[in-house]
Amino acid sequence: MNFIVSSGILLKQLQIIGGVIGNSNNTQPILNHFLFKIEDSILKVAASDLESTISTKITVQANQDLSIAVPAKLLLDILKTFPDQPLTFEVLENYTVKITSTNGSYSLAYASAEEFPENIELEQTSNVVLPAHVLANGIQKTLFATGNDEHRPIMCGVFFQFFTDRVTFVSTDAHKLVKYCRKDLSASENAEFIVPKKPLQIIKGILATDDTEVSITFNQTNAKFTFEDTEIICRLIDGKFPNYEAVIPKNNPNILTMDRNLFLSSVKRISIFSNQATHQINLKINTSGLTIYAEDIDFSNKAEERLECNYHGDPIEIGFNSRFFQEMLTNLNTQNIELTMSSPNRAGILSPIDGLEEGEEITMLVMPVSV
Repeated sequence: MNFIVSSGILLKQLQIIGGVIGNSNNTQPILNHFLFKIEDSILKVAASDLESTISTKITVQANQDLSIAVPAKLLLDILKTFPDQPLTFEVLENYTVKITSTNGSYSLAYASAEEFPENIELEQTSNVVLPAHVLANGIQKTLFATGNDEHRPIMCGVFFQFFTDRVTFVSTDAHKLVKYCRKDLSASENAEFIVPKKPLQIIKGILATDDTEVSITFNQTNAKFTFEDTEIICRLIDGKFPNYEAVIPKNNPNILTMDRNLFLSSVKRISIFSNQATHQINLKINTSGLTIYAEDIDFSNKAEERLECNYHGDPIEIGFNSRFFQEMLTNLNTQNIELTMSSPNRAGILSPIDGLEEGEEITMLVMPVSV
């Protein structure tokens, strides 16, 4: 049994799906392998970590169907060294696959395809189709705000909400919250679920330059993302997402607007002088301008900058974690931002003023720290 495939095409596809493979310490050695399955000269390659399975299809020249599991790291390492050229894979009976290139041959041991985790078949499903760039933006804008606390798994993913009049993506780690909404899209029925961080990171990387449509099929336990020749099936996070609307302040009379890059640059500089445990910066705002300052009493470090801004409201002094603030400002693709506040002990809300597509809304909430 043998097949011929382009080294460049194979490497590109394996690098995409290889992101799901954890490390060499997997409890099941088969999870360190790619599944190769050929049917009618179509090679389907899959990788899995049991929680998520990613597969893609490549057209090859094959003399018959086959199924084997090939060591992922070894195969990727050798493919990276080749210039683009046809490679011949010959599957031998002694559990060895021989790869022949223009200049040489290389043999590696393969495992039985039967050891590879079986693909999950979704039953009693619903379906939503989204433009790839919308899904990519939804993931990009929310993924950074997800949590890492394994004891609070519902915060370790992005909350997908489909409504008959909008589509919403939400994430939070209890310190910051991001809500990305598209009012120009809709679903046939209301539905919601939480998608883990890892498969979303892979999807985001694939969709970065993809302008197709993505079909999302889901039930109570799993979701399947399908686009072009790629399919990603992942287990959903079980649990109820927090009532995020309840923590978003509705009445915020104090409104600051200013240039995003100017604000971000100042926050970066001032944060260098902040306490390295709290990363706290303070904003003192009134109608005459904005003062950003930080101090690390332990090392006698402090810094202060005064910036021009547009401000409507009462004078206010409020503190934030500079890391969270920088993340939010960095993930807003806009020239000017708006920061609305109600009081020093309630969350501040960052949102873009310009640069939005029609129907697009972004709300970023960051919890304050005591001044």
